[in-house]
Amino acid sequence: MFDIWLPLLGGLLLLVLGGEFLVRGAVRVAERFGVSPLVIGLTLVGFGTSAPELVTSVRAALAGAPGIAYGNITGSNIANILLIAGLSALIAPIAVQSAALRRDGGVLLGATAVFALLAVAVPVTRTAGLAFVLALAAYVWFAIRQERTPAAEHGALYEKAAALEHVDPAVSPEAAARLPVWRPLATALGGLALVIGGGGLLVDGAVELARLMQVSETVIGLTVVAVGTSAPELATSVAAALRRQGEMAFGNIIGSNIYNLLGIGGATALIAPSDVPQRIAAFDNPVMLAVTLVFLALAWTGLRLSRREGAVLLTGYGAYVWWLWPA
Repeated sequence: MFDIWLPLLGGLLLLVLGGEFLVRGAVRVAERFGVSPLVIGLTLVGFGTSAPELVTSVRAALAGAPGIAYGNITGSNIANILLIAGLSALIAPIAVQSAALRRDGGVLLGATAVFALLAVAVPVTRTAGLAFVLALAAYVWFAIRQERTPAAEHGALYEKAAALEHVDPAVSPEAAARLPVWRPLATALGGLALVIGGGGLLVDGAVELARLMQVSETVIGLTVVAVGTSAPELATSVAAALRRQGEMAFGNIIGSNIYNLLGIGGATALIAPSDVPQRIAAFDNPVMLAVTLVFLALAWTGLRLSRREGAVLLTGYGAYVWWLWPA
């Protein structure tokens, strides 16, 4: 057991630390080259917490473990909604901005439906992966244009970046010191190395854990790996809820799920195309679509998620995990 849990937990630790260093270094390098704080926030900072999911899914796909690769994507989205949003709303009711709900919620629902339908209909090829990545780029470009409008309400990507900056002020573009450019570049490269190494350890540990417990790699990917790689989202959303800044928690979850589907799903298909395991395509992706619909519907009622609704979401996650493990 020690030989399994050590790489599993060590991999998660390296992923989280590496992701933090990667974002810090990349933010400082971008700032030195004159990239605007808004663009840095909506790209490097906003997506920084998704680095663990990205590396883990790509490494799993390259290692011939599609159950972990796609289980991590689907499981992370389900955990973000049921576990993280549920816990955040239980701490403090989550206020929802109508702009984030209309624009970003619609994008999330569309991306979830396309991802789920594609997994059933055809293999996830490089062409599909490229389409997902281009769709993400278009979404980010549109979000940046809207955020530059003085009177615009902030959307999910802005709130996701703000949530991370509150937890770790060092990733804020305004906090970037005038250091020699090689130092932040070395920090970013070191963080990237930690993330890549941690992803390999996590995948190896997850595969061995599945064998030891005699459950499928898909179940491990949907639960242990998905929750572990979602640790940054959990920390930032809970911190936002404790500060009574529920709009940040909401934006963090919406933005993370969009990036998981379009960015991580697209990159995984581009680098190592493979079929989505039948179990995920037939059951877990429809569950992901259903909980996304429920989440957005609850948010639409009164533009808030109450503590009672948070408890319902948490109970739903408990039921989902209980249903998975006998498999």
